[in-house]
Amino acid sequence: MTDRIAILGAGGFIGNRAVEMLTLGGQYEVRPVVRSAQSLALASRFALDGRIADGRDEGALRAAFAGCTAVIHAMAGDPQTIVAAIEPVYRAAGAAGVKRLIYLSSASVHGQSPAPGTTEQSPLSDRQPIEYNNAKVRAERLLMSLRQQGNVEITILRPGIVYGPRSYWIGGFADELLAGDAYLVDGGAGICNGIYVDNLIHAMTLALISGSADGEAYLLGDAETYSWAELLRPVADALGFSLDELPQPGMERPPGLIARLQTMHQLRRAARALPRPLKAALRAGFREMAGGSAKPGSGPKRAVASLERSLLHRCACKLPHGKAAIELGYAPIVSFPEAQRRTLGWLEFAGYPVTR
Repeated sequence: MTDRIAILGAGGFIGNRAVEMLTLGGQYEVRPVVRSAQSLALASRFALDGRIADGRDEGALRAAFAGCTAVIHAMAGDPQTIVAAIEPVYRAAGAAGVKRLIYLSSASVHGQSPAPGTTEQSPLSDRQPIEYNNAKVRAERLLMSLRQQGNVEITILRPGIVYGPRSYWIGGFADELLAGDAYLVDGGAGICNGIYVDNLIHAMTLALISGSADGEAYLLGDAETYSWAELLRPVADALGFSLDELPQPGMERPPGLIARLQTMHQLRRAARALPRPLKAALRAGFREMAGGSAKPGSGPKRAVASLERSLLHRCACKLPHGKAAIELGYAPIVSFPEAQRRTLGWLEFAGYPVTR
């Protein structure tokens, strides 16, 4: 009998790709679980048994998980939702007889610019300047606490920057280039701890079958070491822009700006689900929060780097995935050059004005 896998957050970038790969792989019966009917649009082409359930509604989740062997928790959300969904999801999984829960956390639990030598054993803090990081740390801790009381096995995955077709990091950067808002801090020379989305889904499938992954956390990334400039230059080139001509953002942070940048960070994450025209309409508000709109005659506007990006673009540490390699047998299945080729193909497919 084929195991049934529920994918919570199946309408999102990562969740939807998990639906695609696991369905096409043929090893599992896949059940997409989403918050609203419209979020089933992409998954519906496979004629799957999709379910509607809010990640904080234990009763609805229990019904959605019924008959499933495992749950992949790939649901996104604001910091409050990230933490609030943990207990209902775990308890619903237990009540439904689920054996294993794969939780998609983030390498950002170690910060956007982790110290050299960082591993899964490095201590975590929930007092970081970016609230998303703190929420993921608290979610992991709560999940580990629930595991001590419950029967559902848990495995925590900590991917870095997940990119590929439909990724915010690719589509969002393309949008910013076209809107004249794009920038790189220090020219994007910092290390990008990226992982192509298919490599992450591959790691999920390994975690589903591992006999030694219960209660463990795994950092995940691509095999290659590359900079932010190396990740994003092909996107700029494809759209006819020069990465070297992007503005150098201001880095000053007067009193109160960090708090405003944190708010911007949360709003940007929430805005990712909005249609592109609405996103464009919000940009003026983001710029106003970052430092005010330029007045007529005041000269060219100067971008102000968000706290998240200023840390990411200056990262000096390549996070290891040796633990996942040893315990899960993880090895990336898509190389960085091939990942870039596929991603650029999507840009053209999605209607971006690719010129070369």
